[in-house]
Amino acid sequence: MASVTIGDVRKSFGSVEVLHGVSMDIPDQSFTVLVGPSGCGKSTLLRMIAGLEEVTSGEISIGERVVNRMPPKERDIAMVFQNYALYPHMTVFDNMGFSLKLAKVAPKVIEDKVKTAASILNLDELLDRYPRQLSGGQRQRVAMGRCIVRDPQVFLFDEPLSNLDAKLRVQMRTEIRNLHLRLNSTSIYVTHDQIEAMTMADQIVVMHDGEIEQAGAPLQLYDNPDNLFVATFIGSPAMNLLSGTIHVSNGIASVRTSNGTLLPLANGLGAEQGTSVRYGLRPEHFALTDDGAEGAIRADVAAVEPTGAETLVICRIEGQDIQVVLRNRVEFHAGQTISLMPDGDNALLFDNDNGARIR
Repeated sequence: MASVTIGDVRKSFGSVEVLHGVSMDIPDQSFTVLVGPSGCGKSTLLRMIAGLEEVTSGEISIGERVVNRMPPKERDIAMVFQNYALYPHMTVFDNMGFSLKLAKVAPKVIEDKVKTAASILNLDELLDRYPRQLSGGQRQRVAMGRCIVRDPQVFLFDEPLSNLDAKLRVQMRTEIRNLHLRLNSTSIYVTHDQIEAMTMADQIVVMHDGEIEQAGAPLQLYDNPDNLFVATFIGSPAMNLLSGTIHVSNGIASVRTSNGTLLPLANGLGAEQGTSVRYGLRPEHFALTDDGAEGAIRADVAAVEPTGAETLVICRIEGQDIQVVLRNRVEFHAGQTISLMPDGDNALLFDNDNGARIR
């Protein structure tokens, strides 16, 4: 296996620049997820690593080799696509072994490699079937098996689960992650689904408008986002944001909303008096409290969404929407007023103008 290094890579289509100097290190045997909204450049970057798009400027290295000018077949990578890309007239066995056949590998070696990959992916009983006779999850396994037989240095995944139903996506997430651990491979995975990113990655790279907003371990990004974009993109339900200004009284800082409600802050977290900020708090960091409790804020219930293990309560505070996740079951109704206690120790502050984190 091998590490991948991206050095100040830019990509332009005519006069339109879609990647603006992207740099990152992808360690050997790591599982790195590129995540971001549609149009952020993540799939373009993956295709450049694969050799399917030319690099406008900068360098891409796989191991010790700069691969900018190398054709895809010489890069020692394997790519799993969103649409499986299986040959409909070939059996599962022939689909998985086709690249080896093109490379004129001995038939006995092809058979051994295909059977080994089929065993890993639980495809042993399906080798004589055609793609039309398989479910979506089975087809995706065949697409992965076609990559495994090549024993590449780097696996590339381009939104491989987006065509599957919700239950199968959860199952395939686990299978892909277990496959990565079993093969000790270097994997780069592209998705717009931040739940996939959080549950699968060793390292998440959040992209937006052709640039990297932040890179790090999943919980690092969840707990310590660098800016408003990362804070709201990572996490489901998203982080709550309330507008206000810094208020300092007797040496204690808080955030005052437009109607005078004071939102607590951790000691040492704050900015200058009167600074306009966005107050960020995750949905699980609100707790129900009694009416009139010190520090409580009043919220009007807009909707209640029970999910079984948790209840999502959508509220409005002074015209601003928030989401609250409660572990206990509640029987609120739209229009009801409740009291919430924000956990100031977990509150984050962001600059109201540029969205940067205030630490």
